[in-house]
Amino acid sequence: MNTVKVAVIGAGVIGLSTAVCLAEALPYCSVKILAEKFSPDTTSDGAAGILMPKVFPDIPVERQRRWFKETFAHLQSIVESPEAPEAGVYLSSGYHIFKEVPTDPDPYWTDFVFGFRTMTVHEMKRFPKHNFGQAFTTIKCECSRYLPWLEKRFRKAGGQIKCEKVTDLQQLIPHYDVIVNCSGLGSHHLVGDQGVYPVRGQILKVHATWLKNFIRDGDGKTYIYPGIDHVTLGGTRQKDDWRLEVDKGDSEGIMERCSQLEPSLQKAQVLEEWVGLRPGRRNLCVEREWLQAQDHQVLLVHNYGHGGCGISLSWGSALDVVGLVRKSLHEKPLRAKL
Repeated sequence: MNTVKVAVIGAGVIGLSTAVCLAEALPYCSVKILAEKFSPDTTSDGAAGILMPKVFPDIPVERQRRWFKETFAHLQSIVESPEAPEAGVYLSSGYHIFKEVPTDPDPYWTDFVFGFRTMTVHEMKRFPKHNFGQAFTTIKCECSRYLPWLEKRFRKAGGQIKCEKVTDLQQLIPHYDVIVNCSGLGSHHLVGDQGVYPVRGQILKVHATWLKNFIRDGDGKTYIYPGIDHVTLGGTRQKDDWRLEVDKGDSEGIMERCSQLEPSLQKAQVLEEWVGLRPGRRNLCVEREWLQAQDHQVLLVHNYGHGGCGISLSWGSALDVVGLVRKSLHEKPLRAKL
């Protein structure tokens, strides 16, 4: 097969994961990442990175289950390798607590995390305002380490990287056979998807080395995630809010709510306040279409709209992209004349 030129737009956890999977699985592809921002300046870099996805309403649960299973298996293989410290991937144990028993107390992802169980009455006494809880061990992936590690793996697979802001897909058509859109929130403008919207997230990074277990309140707006160099406190989930400035009121609210769950945080030193915009969408978009060039068609594959589940579903949705590209090139060989 002739060399297939592939452009991947975006260098967050979705873009890099997709580019690595394409470069490693399809050796006949020459893959190049095009992005305006790279680590440490992506939205992914600020993510807490705990593997605990939500359920998308209109996507078959089996497909979501596969995405999570493949992502968890990929990251677990890193955890169990010498690469773990450099990649910033490790096991994290803790508690997910609720004021009321959740509608679905046994979501699909519980089959893949370790030791998932209902918390005991004795354990729940730590959280007197909550009436139900789940304890388990999952994986935490710190993108400030993981993204540079992925980039190195991508280059090793022969991938190329170019710092370029893509504003018009038509400009890429003459130069590539396949375009993969991993632009996240950028898809709002790049492909005119009005269903993509910002979900503003603000977090605090604090020095609290004595904390070892995560605590997440039921709705996911309040959480404490211990990490390698700091503890992440969150958060906010403000839909259609494009502000990237730190809101002092939000910071105070985060510290107050987290301190109610873990009073020792009142003594913690705040190291950093951070804001990022998650790419919200009712359903994650992993699908394909064809763009018309003068004498041939160019494959466009989308992989965006993960919201706060980017890390949790990153490898699985990337493998879906590989499948779509492979299938499409088989159905319609390179530069087939119309």
